[in-house]
Amino acid sequence: MAQLACQDVSLGYEGREIVGGLTFTVNAGDYLCIVGENGSGKSTLMKTILGLRSPMRGEIVMGDGLRANEIGYLPQQTAVQRDFPASVREIVLSGCQGRCGLRPFYNRDERRLAADNMEKLGLTPLARRCYRDLSGGQTQRVLLARALCATQKLLLLDEPVSGLDPKVTAELYRLIADLNARDGITVIMISHDISAALRYATHILHIGERAFFGTRDEYRESGPGREYLRFHGPKGGAKP
Repeated sequence: MAQLACQDVSLGYEGREIVGGLTFTVNAGDYLCIVGENGSGKSTLMKTILGLRSPMRGEIVMGDGLRANEIGYLPQQTAVQRDFPASVREIVLSGCQGRCGLRPFYNRDERRLAADNMEKLGLTPLARRCYRDLSGGQTQRVLLARALCATQKLLLLDEPVSGLDPKVTAELYRLIADLNARDGITVIMISHDISAALRYATHILHIGERAFFGTRDEYRESGPGREYLRFHGPKGGAKP
């Protein structure tokens, strides 16, 4: 059974449809990249998957035992988020809030989970550092560790490498790919980096005037894929 199924979904706000007829499925272990022009509805789709918005039509169904509170989310960063006055350990541990229920404190297992995720992402030496004093790449690793505390199943990532330099971007892409390949965590990522999408993703969802969903190789040969790669791909769409 699919972990997530989007069935003829139309999205919009204030009564205005921005994208319609989206149908796709995501299975456990998939790596789906969502691509398309600015304003095409990518972030709106992600917020709808998270339950922060309702579709105008259609439905999004979760399966494979996935619950809404088992989705890890790394949103686009804002200046307010970057200035948050808390330690790295506190930020990462806050990802366990969905596990606490009505308990006011984190238990031993949750603290161990946070410590393990910090170790996995190379953050243990920074545990006591103030989050707002970190570099851009470090803050994204902290937020990724926080998201991992919320899930062992599905990560939603909204432009996770935005504003990062090429070296840090490559490192973060490798971390995400390892989480997918080694740990079996399903990844759904919004990206403007079509080269990375075609390198790492198993599937591509293109949102635009002509929507597409399929494997990355199928996307290269599709009409929407060829057109998008002509303007956004490396060397006019050469295979990365």
